[in-house]
Amino acid sequence: MDVREYIKNNILIFDGAMGTMLQQKGLQIGENPEVFGLKNPDKLIEIHKLYLEAGSNVITTNTFGANELKLDKLGYTVEEVVDNAINMAKKAIEESDKSKPRFVALDLGPIGEMLEPIGTLSFDRAYEIFKRQMVQGEKSGADIIVIETMMDLYEIKAALLAAKENTNLPVFCTMTFDENGRSFTGCLPESMVATLEGLGVDALGVNCSLGPKQLLPIVKTITGLSNVPVIVQANAGLPEIEDGKTIYKMTANEFFQGVKKFVDLGVSIIGGCCGTNPEFIKKISDNISILKKVEI
Repeated sequence: MDVREYIKNNILIFDGAMGTMLQQKGLQIGENPEVFGLKNPDKLIEIHKLYLEAGSNVITTNTFGANELKLDKLGYTVEEVVDNAINMAKKAIEESDKSKPRFVALDLGPIGEMLEPIGTLSFDRAYEIFKRQMVQGEKSGADIIVIETMMDLYEIKAALLAAKENTNLPVFCTMTFDENGRSFTGCLPESMVATLEGLGVDALGVNCSLGPKQLLPIVKTITGLSNVPVIVQANAGLPEIEDGKTIYKMTANEFFQGVKKFVDLGVSIIGGCCGTNPEFIKKISDNISILKKVEI
């Protein structure tokens, strides 16, 4: 089933945070998450399975930072890391309950360098970096491309164009916004919606950034303007620092109350970001009938 058809009548449930789950599996501070997944495929499969058992329709690959600028320094290629990550996600799906549609999303985050004129990375160079990831993603069997946690509208434009011009996969894009309603580089939700829709995005929205309560006004703006499906993956509230560690104290039930408000506004794609885990996803999946009538 094409994911674009599924979300016409159903809420699509993504998974939750990957970083904290990897840390629980042994990822050390400062260690590259994508290389850790390459070296520990079984642990990656275990994480994916936990989210699948919790009710996720979509598994995002462990490829958030799998670009050549980061991997070349470590002696690994984009192709081997992306291929392994997608294959591990597919294997987890093959070994899971097949009673509901499941999709693999190639997950791409910011390159890690600012584009001109703020930084020194050219638009064309950014385009080629994203293209390499996406071409391999489609070759390895991804069902969706997810471009997330973007702060710069110019960078997300480069990524979206690379996806649309070099693959046939549906593309979801999300940016991060502060409580003032702007991204780090000053982009407004209104600008994001107009630009991404004009470039043919299949779904758009917001991820990371803030907790459900703080994101609500931003989501309201996006849903009021968007003509394509809206995706929201909030953090588990606002982080607190205890003993030098970042802690999220929001419960799965509290998170779900925020999800209900998002869906009431018209959001049709839901997941979790920092601080969330399979318990959060299970709460959504177990109560999906409360959110909206679905056709499985």
